[in-house]
Amino acid sequence: MTPARTPRSDARANRAGILDAARGALATDPHASIDAIARSAGLSRRTLYGHFDDRDALVRELIVTGAQRFNATAASIAETDPRLALARLATRLWNEASHVQVVAALALDEAHVAQTAQALAPLRRAVSDLVARGQDDGCFRTDLSATALARLIEEVARTVVARVDAASPSAADLAVRVLLSVAGLSWREGDALLRAHPDVLSGPESPAAAETAARAERAEETE
Repeated sequence: MTPARTPRSDARANRAGILDAARGALATDPHASIDAIARSAGLSRRTLYGHFDDRDALVRELIVTGAQRFNATAASIAETDPRLALARLATRLWNEASHVQVVAALALDEAHVAQTAQALAPLRRAVSDLVARGQDDGCFRTDLSATALARLIEEVARTVVARVDAASPSAADLAVRVLLSVAGLSWREGDALLRAHPDVLSGPESPAAAETAARAERAEETE
């Protein structure tokens, strides 16, 4: 049996370029056609179809790659205080989601919601574990079950990603405060937490974002 060949470097570059072009095109027009995406990537429609069967296949890959970034971000949180863990998770996820805001909204379409749920399973488990820990510690609300509260946090986070202007300088702060409030903290408690830990909103990038930046630097050095 002949082993599968590793894609040539130019093919890999073309595929990465298509994904980047798709993100940019969808940010401008969520209904951007496959032709518009191909033009944005500087490729022919035929070349694009050599990588993706159709537009849905392209969107699905954007969802999967975005989910991988989100899952890696969730795995990077090491706070023992559930309140701080949720605040840091919200901040780092926002830093990721703000770059793929339109794609995140597309992921909520009925056509892709099942795939999105499967791709984000590690993140959802992390949120569920965090909520259960916060309830056990007495710092999160307990009028809802851990399962219901985790789902509520998830749904509110999705709404924030889809509706809040990612370019706003206060967007991350708003996202964090909203999720802390949903978890059961009063606005005064949330404010006190963020004042006591200002690095939550200005802390380091998530590992996924840092790796993306490192790849960009390496690409510039080789040009």
